[in-house]
Amino acid sequence: MHAPIHEFTAERLTGGSQPLADYAGKVLLIVNTASNCGFTPQYEELEALYQDYRERGLVVLGFPCNQFGAQEPGAAEEIASFCQKNYGVTFPMFAKIEVNGDDTHPLYQYLKKAAPGLLGSEGIKWNFTKFLVNREGDVLERYAPATPPKSIAGDIEKLL
Repeated sequence: MHAPIHEFTAERLTGGSQPLADYAGKVLLIVNTASNCGFTPQYEELEALYQDYRERGLVVLGFPCNQFGAQEPGAAEEIASFCQKNYGVTFPMFAKIEVNGDDTHPLYQYLKKAAPGLLGSEGIKWNFTKFLVNREGDVLERYAPATPPKSIAGDIEKLL
């Protein structure tokens, strides 16, 4: 039986659909990203987590979003090039989405309900909000944009 998170599909940054069911049995760290944000250097730590734990079952999923200060204005090719050139990103990156408002991607509608933020608010506050999902597909935790990815390593290890 798939968890609800495994029912979603997202467009890959390089084109084509990616069913999240393909990640069933993996620990997921889902992050809304941006190339021109003060938190953009977190790509480096996200990639380090992916390198450290991918053999044990962690997958980092990056979802570029231009809703916060227009900090992700580029087209897919520009985003991919930026992530690769500046941070050596090898974890899966997806097409630009919206995480708030009427056009919120269905995955983010689900994530926000499953793991509300401070005081129960569902809205994503800024780039690099992170959601940790266990192998069964349960959304366990939401981390603030300012939370350094490396500080989540202990929580990830418990799930691996």
